[in-house]
Amino acid sequence: MGRLVVMWLVGMALQAIPSTASTLKRFEFTQTEMAVPIRIVLYATDDATAAAAAKAAFTRFHELNAIFSDYDPQSEVRRLCDASSEGKPVRVSEDLWRVLVRALALSTRSDGAFDVTIGPVVRLWRSARRTKELPSPQSLQGALSRVGYRWVRLHPEQRTVELLRPKMRLDFGGIAKGYAVDEGMKAIRDRGISRMMVEAGGNIGLGDPPSEQRGWRIGIAPRDIHSPARQYLWLSHLAISTSGDLWQHAVISGIRYSHLIDPQTGMALTDHSSVTVVGPDGLSTDGLSSAVAVLGPEKGLKLIENTPGAAAFIVRTIDGKEQTYESRTWKELDAERTSLRSTSP
Repeated sequence: MGRLVVMWLVGMALQAIPSTASTLKRFEFTQTEMAVPIRIVLYATDDATAAAAAKAAFTRFHELNAIFSDYDPQSEVRRLCDASSEGKPVRVSEDLWRVLVRALALSTRSDGAFDVTIGPVVRLWRSARRTKELPSPQSLQGALSRVGYRWVRLHPEQRTVELLRPKMRLDFGGIAKGYAVDEGMKAIRDRGISRMMVEAGGNIGLGDPPSEQRGWRIGIAPRDIHSPARQYLWLSHLAISTSGDLWQHAVISGIRYSHLIDPQTGMALTDHSSVTVVGPDGLSTDGLSSAVAVLGPEKGLKLIENTPGAAAFIVRTIDGKEQTYESRTWKELDAERTSLRSTSP
């Protein structure tokens, strides 16, 4: 959930160890796309090859922002919402179709904890964060009347979409950056480079590790941004996403409200939390981290346990006390653990 072009879900630090192979050199590139810094680390034989691969990845991010941005009135998502209605299907691009199909599947699996139709409520909370005033019950109820993933009708044969309620608004803020990381990695891989890391707003995609290393060393940060990582994971050929209120939140009348919203109630989350999910691709981990944050530890970890290849780590602060939870699959990851107290469901 949250805003596509401003959502910043940093909950992890990354440390890459340089390759010792004489034929490959380490390159790092940063460029702002989707309104967040995109960081690419890759290993290539020469400057020109590395630069061309990074440019291809950044171009792909730019293309996807033109599809999924809720801020750009000319984006494909905005045009779909403006044009579609019951009885008026709209043909969409392969990218939008692919992500929408996966988003709706996750909505079903999470009983609506993840809902790509949350756009009307997201807009209310954007205003609330600016004005420091909560949305009125009447405005929330009106927005919620236009939210419901079951009111999206797909026609696979024609690759068309119908939105069955007037003024519905799709919001891909909780899933599109993960997909963009996947596609950025594919663009790099298509240019013959396999040793890479792509990071975008709390979503990280990992290819082959640096030479002679067992993986990319990823530090999982605690809730306090000034503290060191609580543990490190050695990962490759995986994606990792973090959702939480560390960077995106607002304090209104003394209560801290996250940018993450419960689609059932329309209320922003108030538990001070962070959810990190590891899985096979960014499209999966980005959406799952958002869903688990809304579901909470017990239901969220059940969702993770029923998702092949996924693992999750949750940190919550309740009444000033930190509580941590991890899936059984998290314990199977290659980790360097510091002092870590966990609670299993």
